[in-house]
Amino acid sequence: MSSRTSRAPLWRALIALAVVGVSLFFALTTPARLGLDLKGGTQIVLETKDAPSGVRADAGATDRALEVLRQRVDALGVAEPSLSRSGENRIVVELPGVQDPREAAKVIGRTAQLTFHPVEGAVAERKKGDDRTLADPDAKGAYLRLGPSTLTGDGVKDAEPQFDNQQGNGWSIGIDFRGGAKDKWAELTGEAACAPAGDQKRRVAIVLDKKVISAPNIQQDVACKAGIKGGSTQITGNFSDSEAQDLAALIKGGALPVPVEVINQQTVGPALGADAIEASAKAAVIGLVCTGLFVIAVYRLLGALATVALALYGLISYAAIVALGATLTLPGLAGFVLAIGMAVDANVLVFERAREEYLRPTLRDKRRSDRRGDLSGPLRKGFAHAWTAIVDSNVTTLLAAGLLFFFATGPVKGFGVTLSVGVLASMISALVITRVLAEWAVRRGPVRRRPGITGMAAASRFRSWLAERRPRLASRARVWLTSGAALVLVALAGVGLRGLEFGVEFTGGRLVEYSTTKTVDADTARDAISDAGFPRAVVQESGDGDISVRTEKLSDDEQQTMRAALEPAGGEVTVERDELVGPSLGSELRDKALIALGVAVGAQLLYLSVRFRWTFATAAVVAMVQDVLLVVGLFAWLGKPVDSVFLAALLTVIGYSVNDTVVVFDRLRGMRRADGSASGKPATPLPELADQAVLRTVPRTVNTGMGAMFILAALAVLGGDSLTDFAVALLAGVTFGMGSTVFTATPLAVLLERWKPAPAKSEEARPRERRREDTGAVV
Repeated sequence: MSSRTSRAPLWRALIALAVVGVSLFFALTTPARLGLDLKGGTQIVLETKDAPSGVRADAGATDRALEVLRQRVDALGVAEPSLSRSGENRIVVELPGVQDPREAAKVIGRTAQLTFHPVEGAVAERKKGDDRTLADPDAKGAYLRLGPSTLTGDGVKDAEPQFDNQQGNGWSIGIDFRGGAKDKWAELTGEAACAPAGDQKRRVAIVLDKKVISAPNIQQDVACKAGIKGGSTQITGNFSDSEAQDLAALIKGGALPVPVEVINQQTVGPALGADAIEASAKAAVIGLVCTGLFVIAVYRLLGALATVALALYGLISYAAIVALGATLTLPGLAGFVLAIGMAVDANVLVFERAREEYLRPTLRDKRRSDRRGDLSGPLRKGFAHAWTAIVDSNVTTLLAAGLLFFFATGPVKGFGVTLSVGVLASMISALVITRVLAEWAVRRGPVRRRPGITGMAAASRFRSWLAERRPRLASRARVWLTSGAALVLVALAGVGLRGLEFGVEFTGGRLVEYSTTKTVDADTARDAISDAGFPRAVVQESGDGDISVRTEKLSDDEQQTMRAALEPAGGEVTVERDELVGPSLGSELRDKALIALGVAVGAQLLYLSVRFRWTFATAAVVAMVQDVLLVVGLFAWLGKPVDSVFLAALLTVIGYSVNDTVVVFDRLRGMRRADGSASGKPATPLPELADQAVLRTVPRTVNTGMGAMFILAALAVLGGDSLTDFAVALLAGVTFGMGSTVFTATPLAVLLERWKPAPAKSEEARPRERRREDTGAVV
C-alpha cells in the first residue's frame, strides 16, 4: 500500500472535522434570514412603465425609481424593509410586519409624477374626462380648477415634517428646492401672491396621481411677483403627526422618473409563518428519526453511522444556507426537509455495493471463511464503484434545482437554492463523513470478529426473494410499455375531462385566506360574500378550517369589505394570506413554467446522452415524462391547485425520476462492459443483463424511496395546506418514479438497443482486458 493511500483516511477525517467545525460556527453565530411567508408581512412587486414624456422604463430609470421608493418606504417607519430590482423593470418591496397593505400601497404605489399647479378657481362639479379639475382636499364636495404645471417633483431636494415648539403652531412640512426649481417656485408663488386674500387663485396645488394632496394658501407677507425666494418654503396647517409624516413622504418621494404599476402583492400573517416553521421542524425530526430507524434496521451498524452522518448533513446544509445569506422561504424550508430524506440515497448506494462486494465469491477467495474479517476492502470498493452513480444521479437533481432558480420567482427560488445546497451537502456527508465513520468502525477488532453486525455479511430478505423468483421484466418490454401508456392515457383523460385548477399565480387575480374564530362552512361564507357584492368569487374551505376566496380582480378596499362580510358568521376575521397577481405577470409565470419544463427535459436528455448512449438517454427521458404526466393527471383528477409550489414539486420529480433511472443504467453499463471484456462480444443477452441490473438495484431504489417517503408523509400530515399539496405531488412522483424505472425506462432501453445496437469496437480500440475479479460491476 502506498503512503498516499495510507494517508487518505487521515485527510478525509481532517476534512470532515473542518467541515463540521465551520458548520457549527455559522449555525451558532449567524441567524437565518426568513422570507415574508415565514415571518409575516407584505411583499409588493412593482413594474415600471414608459412615461408619457418619453422616458423609457429601462434599468437606469428603474434604479432611480427604486431610490425614490426607498425614501417613501423609509418614511413609513417599517422595521427592516427590503427593496431590490428584479430584472430590468421590476422592483420587489418587502415590508415585514405590515399586515394591512392598503396604506403601504397608497404611499409607495403612486404612479404619477409630483407636480405643482397654480389654482385658477373653484367649481361645484367636475365634468367627465376633465383632468384639470380635481377635488379640493380642504373642502368636501368642492373642486379646484388648476392651471398647467410649472414645477415637477424633480426639483424637490428634500421635504420633512417639522414641529414648532416655540410658537406652538404644531406640525408643518418644510420643503427645499434644487437648481432652477428655486426660481420656478418663486415665480409660481409670486403670481399667486398677486390675488387678493381669500381668493382661490392665491393657492398653489400639489398634485400626485391626479389627486391634490395639498393646496396651501400663500401668506400675506409674500410680495406680488416676487414670490418665495431662497429655495425653501413651509406648509403650515392643522396637521397631526401622522399627516405631516405622510405628506412629507409623498412630496419628497413623489418624483418617480417613470410610472409604476402593482403587478403582485402578497400578505402573510405571522401566525401562518410560525405554524409552517413548527410543522416543518416536526416533520424534519419525525422524518429523520423514521429514516434513521429504517436505515439502521436494514444496514445495522453501517446504518447507525449513516444516521449520524445524516444528522451532521442537516447541520452542514443549514450552515451553508445561513452562510450564503440565502432567504429561507416556505418552499425552501420544504426543500431543506425533503433533502434530508434524499440524502440517504448516496449512503444506500454505497452500502448496497459494499454488501455485494463482501458476498461476491472471487477467483482468489473461494472460501468466505478466508475473508470474513476483511471488511475494509469491500467497503472501499463499495465507495469506489458507487461513485459514478452518485455523481450522475446528483447532477440530474442539480439540473432540476438550477432550472427552479433561473425560471421560478419568489419563494420557489428558495426551494431551488436549498435543494442545490442539500444535494451538495449530501455528497459531502456520504462520501466523506460516512466513509470516515465506517472505515474507522470496520477496523475495530470486535466488529471484524462479528461482521454480521455491520449489515454487510448477509443479503437482505428482499434481495433474496427477488433472486429466488428472478422476474423477467425486460423480456416483456411491450407488455410493460403498453401498461404505462394506458396509465398515461388515464392521466390525460383527467386533464381533458376535469381540467387543471391553475392557481392565481398562473391566471392572475387575488386569493385571500381568512381565519375565523367561529367555524364557518363554505356555503355560509359563499352567501355572505355574494351578498356583499362578489357573486363570482370562488369560496372554499381550507384544510385548517379557514376560508379561502379567489376572485379575478379585487382592490384592497374591496378585500376589507369582503372580510367585514364574514364577521357576522365567523366572529373575529383575520387575513392569514393575501396574494394578488396581475394578469400580465400570471401569463408570464405560466410561460416560464412551460419553458422550465421543456428546458428540464432537454437538459436531462443532453446530459444523459453524454454520459450514456442516446438509446439509454431517450428511455430515461420518456420515463421521466411519463412520471410528470401521471402527477399532473393525478392533480387534475383530485382537483388540486397547480401553482408555483406544484411546479417546484414537478421539477423535483423530474430530478428524482432520472436519478432513479441513472442508477440502473449505470449498473447495466458496467455489467455490459464486464460481460464483453473477454471476447469483445457480449456473452449474455441484453434483456437478461437488464433484468440482473434491475434485480441488483431494486433494493437500493426501494430503500431510498422509503427514506424520502418518511419525510414526505410527515410533511403531508403536518405541513398544512401549502405543504400538503407539495408533499402529495412528491409522494406520487417518488412512487411513479420507482415504477417507471423498472417498467418503462429499462424495457424501452432494451427495445431501442435492439433497434439501433451499439457498434462493435475494433480490436485496436478495445480496452485492455480486465479480470472479472477486478471489477465491482459484476455480482
